[in-house]
Amino acid sequence: MNSFDIKRERRDIYSGRAGRFDVVEVPPMRFLMADGRGDPNTSEDYGTVLEALYTISYAVRAVARAELGRVHTVGPLEGLWYAEDLGVFTARDKDAWMWTMMIWQPEWVTVDMTASAVEKVTTTKLAVAVDRIRFEEFSEGPAVQTLHVGPYDAEGPVIARMHEEVIPAHGLIASGHHHEIYLSDARKTDPARLRTILRQPVARTAG
Repeated sequence: MNSFDIKRERRDIYSGRAGRFDVVEVPPMRFLMADGRGDPNTSEDYGTVLEALYTISYAVRAVARAELGRVHTVGPLEGLWYAEDLGVFTARDKDAWMWTMMIWQPEWVTVDMTASAVEKVTTTKLAVAVDRIRFEEFSEGPAVQTLHVGPYDAEGPVIARMHEEVIPAHGLIASGHHHEIYLSDARKTDPARLRTILRQPVARTAG
């Protein structure tokens, strides 16, 4: 039985090349999502959210296979990053970072199937914070993205180039939260080889 893999099926938005910036159109997609705040490297809350996201995502996969006979590969972890004062990103004040972490869900997964998955998780893993997770459609639309290879803390110059050079050169302005897609497992990958899609939603400038 073939497993549907969003990274393979939608290479236009789940892949890229370092040094190249692509203008893409991101369709409405559904995700398991959770919000939080703080340094992802030290925040206990961040770890709690990730455990819940992955646990429920794998439970949804099992429900979809049992009820529909359809199999999908659990999508990569994704994150929206924002702050009340954007200067905290330049200053690397990670404790002030706000985030929404999320994992893609295939179109055949329903609200009822997600609820069934949550129920199964609740009865088997009482410590998982399932109440933090919501199932929601996210619409992004036009965006500029690139592939960053290397440590997360080395993304700054790439993001600066995207905002200061690439986006204006296309007659666009940033619109929406900075979006990252983590194609590598940070627990198993050398930081120098981490592969991350950096994406910024955009809109046309007036005129």
